[in-house]
Amino acid sequence: MASPAFEEIAETFDFLDDWEERYRHVIELGKALPALDDALKVPATKVEGCASQVWLMPRIAGTGPGAVFDFEGASDAMIVQGLIALLHALYAGLTVAEVGAIDAKAELGRLGLNEHLSSQRSNGLAAMVERIRKLAAEAAAA
Repeated sequence: MASPAFEEIAETFDFLDDWEERYRHVIELGKALPALDDALKVPATKVEGCASQVWLMPRIAGTGPGAVFDFEGASDAMIVQGLIALLHALYAGLTVAEVGAIDAKAELGRLGLNEHLSSQRSNGLAAMVERIRKLAAEAAAA
């Protein structure tokens, strides 16, 4: 089940008539994210497989499967920054065990993203989801 924040985004998308409006909304969501400290933009936080520069920094409170997942992220591309905001809405506040149970492709598909992202963007989005799932799985096992 998606977070309330993601459900709110999905409801907003239902009201936006065309993809250009949705695209603008995704960019606005990205602009609203707090900036990632430049000191955290290092190889260890960089997501490989993205055409743009992308960094994800996990913020996990607690230990084991019940630890609460959160992350900070940044990209040098506005639309990708927006995709990071969507993923943040989807995953932040869940336990690390719940993160692994989310079907990100299906949830993001509800927004109609699959048909409107280039294959490079789709691959980058998949790489970000994979990184998030890996970070959560590592935290759950700790």
